[in-house]
Amino acid sequence: MMSLMVWVKRLVMLLALVCLSACISPAALDNAVIAYDKATTEILSKQLLLNIARAHQHQPMHFTGVSNIAATFNFQFNAGATPALTGGHGALLTPVFGGSISENPTISIVPMEGEEFTRRLLTPLQETNLTMLLRQGADVDLILRLLAGELRIHNANQDRAYQNKPSDSIGYRIFRQVILHLSSIQDSHNLYVEPLLFDRSWRLPAPSLSAEQLANLQKEFKVDYDLGHQYVTLTKRVTGHIILTNYDPTKLSNEEREHLHEEADNIPSNEVIVDIRSGYPGGEWPIHGMFRLRSFHNVLNFIGQGISEDPEYFVSKHPQTPHVSENPIQTLAVTVSNTEATKADVSVKFGNGYYAIKPESGYQWNREGFRLLYQIFQMTMTELSQQRVPGITISK
Repeated sequence: MMSLMVWVKRLVMLLALVCLSACISPAALDNAVIAYDKATTEILSKQLLLNIARAHQHQPMHFTGVSNIAATFNFQFNAGATPALTGGHGALLTPVFGGSISENPTISIVPMEGEEFTRRLLTPLQETNLTMLLRQGADVDLILRLLAGELRIHNANQDRAYQNKPSDSIGYRIFRQVILHLSSIQDSHNLYVEPLLFDRSWRLPAPSLSAEQLANLQKEFKVDYDLGHQYVTLTKRVTGHIILTNYDPTKLSNEEREHLHEEADNIPSNEVIVDIRSGYPGGEWPIHGMFRLRSFHNVLNFIGQGISEDPEYFVSKHPQTPHVSENPIQTLAVTVSNTEATKADVSVKFGNGYYAIKPESGYQWNREGFRLLYQIFQMTMTELSQQRVPGITISK
């Protein structure tokens, strides 16, 4: 009987040990994953702000990415029994449990340089970058103030360029007013960011096509026969460039949509057409032109130089622009002080000053701007581990 009781107690201790191991292992892994996620996010946020500080002080920019984190967890448990203090009244065993957890992370970091630096920082952002953000509902004024470096408006057979640069007083004022006008259209839910869909047709002599060729063409094209003139018309739906409009592009004729696509096809890939027409919401000020997007390096340089060297200033909306909800002076306000900001979301020390994203009350324009900056940088991401640059591995 006594041996049975001892066996039962040992079984209970073994089950308790297994349950304890099953509970602690996932908890430790969960905490580690969350901690690493927070750390990498904070590292990139501080790197972005640090490079803004470098731009402010005319220093070269540099990024280093965490390419791999490999963590080994070692879980050790032990169990035993010790006699209980029962005096001379029988013998009882008291279970004793113990355990330890150790972590051995290996972190690999890769500096961004060479071709990777050129492609991600120096190459102008593309139409797809802008439209992807706009179609997700981001503020058009915030996006364009960050990404667009120039607006060219076509008027009376003449192109005029307006720089998104505060030192260009006339160009900067017009640029900001056009942005505010688009913002008012977006606030009224009438800004379209849609691809140009149109039908493109080709006419071919019917005798030049065999039956097999016609059968293959029908897989991709709509085929119409003109027996009288011995012609075959091939028609295909084409998805063209995305443009910013105050109307639904599908309401235009096929010829108009094709003409807009050809216009967009003849401009660089870092330019986006804006077409605001009269007769639609916001049409009191018709605008037809192109926004030229700049590189991520120039975006950071624009913010850094705007701290003190080329600061932005208030620009009122155009007289024909309806009410706009937000019109802050700075695209992204960064403060510089001799002491570290305690209420800022992100702050770094560079040189003799502390740089921080300026906190604000009400609508969090600066926080949204910095979050957008983070997203834009992530959109240029590639597989860091494949880059042919020297990496650094840190083992704790």
